[in-house]
Amino acid sequence: MKAVQINTYGGIDVLEINENTPKPNLAKNQLLVEVYAASINPIDYKIRAGFLKEMMPLQFPATLGGDFAGVILELGEGVTDLKVGDSVYGSAIVLNGGSGAFAENLAANTGNTALKPKNVDFAQAAALPLVGASAIQALEDYIKLKNGQKILITGGAGGIGTIAIQLAKSLGAYVATTVGSKDIEYVKSLGADEVIDYQAQIFEQVLKDFDAVFDTVGGETSDKSFQVLKKGGVIVSMFGAPNAELAQKYGVTAIGQNTVTSTQALNRLAELVMNGKIKIHIDKVFPLEEAKEAFEHLEEGHPQGKVVLQVKDL
Repeated sequence: MKAVQINTYGGIDVLEINENTPKPNLAKNQLLVEVYAASINPIDYKIRAGFLKEMMPLQFPATLGGDFAGVILELGEGVTDLKVGDSVYGSAIVLNGGSGAFAENLAANTGNTALKPKNVDFAQAAALPLVGASAIQALEDYIKLKNGQKILITGGAGGIGTIAIQLAKSLGAYVATTVGSKDIEYVKSLGADEVIDYQAQIFEQVLKDFDAVFDTVGGETSDKSFQVLKKGGVIVSMFGAPNAELAQKYGVTAIGQNTVTSTQALNRLAELVMNGKIKIHIDKVFPLEEAKEAFEHLEEGHPQGKVVLQVKDL
């Protein structure tokens, strides 16, 4: 089968299309899925670059990718809640024991898979798992965002930000977000109440007394976000634990999030999508064979929403 693989860590140039990748073997509680579409996340190019090799080194050749949508071909031992022919979506990233999503077939754990939302196509479903689970985990599980509260979502035009803005609005929150000038109208269309152009405004001087921050940018932005929070507020960052000294100084709770793309989160996400609370935004779709171009677009093009690889004709 065809798969996007790497044989060494590095830049976009190490990506290869392997036409003769062996079909993955199933472990207990795994599914063999025919992949219709997959989407790229920043974690995929971080894995490719070797940023996580000390924690979890890859065995080469390694198939990249986590987010997928497709149809079940086979069931591994112990699978009882899904059946052959079901349309599913989820994560098959090698970090959670999957075989990698950028392939014609993949092995995924049942615990990282759920039935695809019925009202979206495979490309849209493939754009959802990691960004959607990230937003749900941060806003509902950690922050416990409530009606009438104020939240800042940094990087609102990206994959996670796109979902997080819509989720926060569905929970009744007042939403501020930071974006570049070209993305202002985009995030307004998602429901953002207040939009800060980070290229022209200093957000930490404009926004005050917020209940929560969901940081999808990291670095200096994460540190500056503490100034936006009121005492007792919460900051959740996608880039490791926020600064503990600043958390103590401002009297807030600081959480570094490691997203778990679980069946529970995927089912909640499907519910929100089917109820019209969350709409999926795909910036561009590339065929699997153009994986290099797709990665380049994600890493250098500042896309609005997600970049998707089409594996099978939809």
